[in-house]
Formats: sequence, structure tokens, C-alpha cells
Amino acid sequence: MSSTYGDNLKLSIFGQSHGAGIGMILDGIPAGLPVDLDVLQAFLNRRAPGQNVWSTPRKEEDRPEFLSGILDGFTCGAPIAAVIRNKNTRSGDYDNLKDCPRPGHADYTAQIKYGGFQDAAGGGHFSGRLTAPLCIAGGLCRQWLAERGITVAAHIAAITGIRDTPFDPLNPEVNAVRSEWPVLNAEAGAEMRAAIDAARMAGDSVGGIVECAVTGLPAGIGEPMFGGVESRIAQIVYGIPAVKGVEFGDGFAAATLRGSENNDAFTVTEGEIRTVTNHSGGILGGITNSMPVLFRVAVKPTPSISKQQQSVSLSRGEIQELTVKGRHDPCIVPRAVPVAEAAAAIAIFDLILGSTRTDRRKP
Repeated sequence: MSSTYGDNLKLSIFGQSHGAGIGMILDGIPAGLPVDLDVLQAFLNRRAPGQNVWSTPRKEEDRPEFLSGILDGFTCGAPIAAVIRNKNTRSGDYDNLKDCPRPGHADYTAQIKYGGFQDAAGGGHFSGRLTAPLCIAGGLCRQWLAERGITVAAHIAAITGIRDTPFDPLNPEVNAVRSEWPVLNAEAGAEMRAAIDAARMAGDSVGGIVECAVTGLPAGIGEPMFGGVESRIAQIVYGIPAVKGVEFGDGFAAATLRGSENNDAFTVTEGEIRTVTNHSGGILGGITNSMPVLFRVAVKPTPSISKQQQSVSLSRGEIQELTVKGRHDPCIVPRAVPVAEAAAAIAIFDLILGSTRTDRRKP
């Protein structure tokens, strides 16, 4: 099923953007894990809509109602089920999109795939609204990773070419990321907000890049080939609407280097095997090497813009001009930051649950 992820845990996400509600079921979680609902809500609030002029005006509390799986502040072994009720919908804004699809959006492909039976309001099941239940699951996994000393944090790496200070690949400054506007460099953040506002005033949108770091992972997590850390993270990250690229470590820049430049030399630091550099992003052969796992996510500009665009009338088979109605983010990137963290946390916790690593080193 395309809306289900995981090998050792099973995450299923359900709902449509303007339906009665959206939610998730998270199965395979051991009993006895602590759950702090206040910490979870604070995490969800980072993604919630309608909080400033740089996001959609649609306001939703995004307060999950847990139906099962949590009892007295701990997981109880049953599947964890949670739902968020949709309250602030305006479905009439989308009445014309089954016949006149938005350029850059899934309206056309959904029409072909589902023959007109899809829910077009707000993008239906293709909407970024579905990242809220992803963040429920990811927020929980993030807490359980923290119990193991593993931290997942992200920041806005770039918007329209305006770049934040990158994470140090050897020691990412995860605690230095500002919470209100998730950057390391406040001046760069101010320039980003100005660029978003300029696009909004022009009826347009902009995209950018999110950089995510996972610290505290031991060596030996992951599998070769299709079970590798890159594969498992990339699979769930590509489930985030608007993501068009993922790279680990130096990513595409590694293609310009020689082997002598790209290889991470090994060293011993305080009795632990480490690497002098981290071009690999903490992963070799799909398996963690104890260095920070670093990856970046390319997020395209929001396709729903108020500028007039060329589309077609599917019923008449002719070109038609389209002006999109509704409430949309002029830039998805800021709200995608916690979503990237959630996706990484789910993937890493899934890998840890399935890890049967044994120490085979010779004395």
C-alpha cells in the first residue's frame, strides 16, 4: 500500500485535506516507551498552518486525539492510532480543478489515475496537510530516539539561493537552530523572509532546501543495498509533497572530487573510531559509521499560486487560463523543516527496531 511505510514498525497515514479528519496508525511499537504529549504538541505546532504571513492563512489546531496505543503516559503495545479533525476548510475553492488542473500539482495525474473519483478539495490525499499525521508518528519516534541519546534536527539551508550557515559535518550545531525561524544565521533568515514576502505579494511562490542531521547514532545501523540508511530515509522523505531531491553527505558535489579528496580518513578519538572528514554523511555501504548522518532535501516552489497560468480544460480538450483560488503557502520550506525531522526519525527508529547487530570484532 502506498500510504504505508516501514519494515519493523508499520506507519499508515489516512485522510484527505478537506475531509472530516486526517490521521495515522503506528504499529509494531514496543510497550513501555514513554510519551510526552506536551513535547509532541510543541513539535506539531512547528508545522501547523496559519501562524504567520509566510504560511497559508488556513488555521488548524493540529491537536491529535489518540484512540489507542498510549496509556498513562506510556505505549501499551497496541497499535497507536491518532486523528486530527479538520475544522477550517473551504472546499468550494477547488471546484474547477478536476476539469482544469493546476500546473505543477497532482490534479491531472490524479484525474487520470482515479478517473474523477478522487477528492480534489485541497489536493485530497496528495495534500501537504497529510504531513501533520506524519509528524505525529515522527514526533513520537523523535522522543524515543532522544531516550537513546540520538538527536534529529533540521534547518532551512536555502531559499531562492539565500543560504543559511550549513551544519558542521563533524559536529552539527543542532541546538543552535532558532525555533521560530529555523536557521543558524539570523541575517540570512531575515533575507529569506523578505524573499518569500516579495513572492507572495507578486502572487508567486519560492522553494528551497532543508538540511537535516542525525547525531548520536552508533556504527552498524542499516543494511546493504535496498535496506540501507539512505534508501530508507529517502523513501519516506519522498513521501513529503513537493520534495524533488535528496542527497547525503556531499551528495552531487562528490562527483566533482577525486577519491583522495572524497574519502574520509579514519582516526581514533578518545578510544572511538571516527573519521577526519564526513563527506559520506555518516553512511558507508548503507550502514552508519558513527559519524553524524547528514542529508539535504530539495523542496520545489508551491504550485498553487494566484498568478494566472496556462492549463487545459479536460472536458473540452483545449487550452484554458487558470487562476487558482484557496489558501496556500508562498513557501513550503519553513513548515517542511519539522516534517523532514519527522521522516528521518521514523526511518531511523524503524532501522533500530530491526537491528540485530552483534559485535564481531576480533580482540
